[in-house]
Amino acid sequence: MTPADLSSTVLHAVRRAVDEDALRAPVPARVRVERTRPGGRGDFASAVALQLAGPAALPAREVAEILRVRMAGAPGIGRVEITGPGFLNFTLDAATDTAAHSALLHRVRDQGLRYGHSDALAGVPLQFSHAREVRAAVTADAVRRLVRSQGAPARVSCDEVSDPDWARLGIAVDAHGQPPVPPAELPTEIRPVPAGATAGELLERLGPDATRWGLLRPTGHDRARLGDELLVQGEGNPLFLVRYAHSRAHALTLGAQRLGFTGEPVHHPGQPAGPEALALLALIADHPAVLAAAARHRAPDRLARHLEAVAHAFFDFHDAASPLPVGDEKPSAAHRTRLALAEAAGTVLAGGLSLLGVSAPPYL
Repeated sequence: MTPADLSSTVLHAVRRAVDEDALRAPVPARVRVERTRPGGRGDFASAVALQLAGPAALPAREVAEILRVRMAGAPGIGRVEITGPGFLNFTLDAATDTAAHSALLHRVRDQGLRYGHSDALAGVPLQFSHAREVRAAVTADAVRRLVRSQGAPARVSCDEVSDPDWARLGIAVDAHGQPPVPPAELPTEIRPVPAGATAGELLERLGPDATRWGLLRPTGHDRARLGDELLVQGEGNPLFLVRYAHSRAHALTLGAQRLGFTGEPVHHPGQPAGPEALALLALIADHPAVLAAAARHRAPDRLARHLEAVAHAFFDFHDAASPLPVGDEKPSAAHRTRLALAEAAGTVLAGGLSLLGVSAPPYL
């Protein structure tokens, strides 16, 4: 069960309680669940009962009990407890959760770089326009890639003739200038804070990958930092971190091949995932929702930040439990499962970088 799945389960319990007149409060649009902090009970926790207590005119612990009884025995949930002033704490069903993790890794393997793509925006033609400015052009290009990943046909126009150097950044503009007859729907203007440099200047200093990352990583209303820090070969540079995590995942696959085994996302109830693996699995499971939100809000920066989080979680997982045998170890079922998780992370990183127009080399 992913955090999104658990959130939906809690929200369903809230709706049920309201429908049954056990709870008189507005149903929230979404319910936030978070991983339990060290020393806490269960795997996840939610403060939804405290949020509903005021509108319901009931003590928070009473609201929590109303929700607890409606979630007990739900698929994927082993136990629901109430702690403190009214927090709901959830312990997941290990067997069901392990099966769900296996299914997730199979899904990533089957879909490959298209994992997270959907048809949520299918049949909704979109038009974007931007000024003759490099950051606007790169952002519009990334937005078009994102909305297309969600099934939307999209066109991009520029107010003036394109800068010839944009082609070196992978940018293609469909139309130039203002149409003589206004279209039925005006295009959405992409207007981030300008870069303060031309494409040619940035390409000469940084190259295409660092230029695109540097322009897309900040939110559109923040100024892009385009210094030499984008070229640093160290984990303090988010671009290097993301691409290094991808190349390390590729290296693990090659190392396993030399040892005669492959990743297998199979169900092993007796091998519970550690906290580092669970954190990485949760981020991989969230990838489709991140792509959808980045497309919906025209915000490539959301995807960039998500890839950074996946990369950090990948290295935490890798350092906690090596996917490859160490010393005299022989390849085991645990190694095969860990390798499958590492490969899934590599797939998410490669697919995400592709949507940002940044290359994902197998070696760095």
